[in-house]
Amino acid sequence: MIHFSLCLLLVVTSFVFAKPAVSEHTQEPPIQICKNQTYALCATAKCFVYDNVAYCKCDIKYGNSISSSAAFTTPAGVEVNGCDINRQGSLNGYMLSTYSLPAAIRKGGAKAMYTCPGSENTQGGVESPVAYAQADGAFCFTSTRGKHFPGFDLQLRPGQIMCSSQISTASTPGSTSPLGYQVSGPYSPSAPVGRRCHNSGCAKCSVPSPTANGSSIPVGVAAGAPDIANAILYGQPQEVNSCECKCSERADGSVSCTATEPAENG
Repeated sequence: MIHFSLCLLLVVTSFVFAKPAVSEHTQEPPIQICKNQTYALCATAKCFVYDNVAYCKCDIKYGNSISSSAAFTTPAGVEVNGCDINRQGSLNGYMLSTYSLPAAIRKGGAKAMYTCPGSENTQGGVESPVAYAQADGAFCFTSTRGKHFPGFDLQLRPGQIMCSSQISTASTPGSTSPLGYQVSGPYSPSAPVGRRCHNSGCAKCSVPSPTANGSSIPVGVAAGAPDIANAILYGQPQEVNSCECKCSERADGSVSCTATEPAENG
C-alpha cells in the first residue's frame, strides 16, 4: 500500500508552480481523484487491532476523494487503480477507503489534526513512537453496515462500515517524516486560546502495546500529507484545526504525550 506521504510529496513542488491536470486515471505520479463515487472515509476513525490487522469504523461518503493506492495489472493486461477498485465494489459488496477532508476538522469544527513529533519538532522532548492505521486503500465490506463488530461497544450505524487496514510503525516506509505524523482528536473551538487542544488527542501518539490483540489505535498519516492532499483535491489549501504534541520518556522507558499549550483533559 502506497502512503500519501510518499506519493503526495512527489507532486507538491509541481503543484505549487502549476496546477496539474489530475484525473481519475492519473498515472505519474500515482495519485488519483475518484470522482462521484461512494467511498469509505477513515481519516478520523478508531480502530481495533486483531492478529496484526487494524479494523476501523469508518464513515460512508459520496463525492470526490483522493487516493494514492497502488495500481495493479490484471491477467488480461488491464491496469486497475484505487478508483477503479472502488467503483467495481459498488456492485460487489465492498468499497475502498480514500480521503477527503472531514467536516469536523475544518476550521471551527469539533476535531483537529494533532501532530505527533518527529526528529525536528520535539520541543525539547522525545520523538513519539509510530503506530497507527492507514487511512488510504483499505478494503471495507458493506455486510458490516448496521452490525456489531468486535472491539466496539455499539453497533455500526447505516452510514458506517468496517475497513481492514495495515498498521504503520516506524519500520514502515513513509509512515513518518522529520515532523512526525498526524492523527485526529477532539478540539474545543469556543474555548479560550490555549485551551482548545486536549491531552487525549496527544495520548494517541503513544498508545501502549499498539499491535497487541484488542488494542485501540487511531488512523494516522505522515505530517504534512493531509495539507497536500487537500490542496490537490480542492484546488487550494484548506483551513483546518491544528494541535501540537510534546512527548516525554518515563522512568520505565514508556512515552507519554500531551498538548503543548495548557489543555483540558479530553
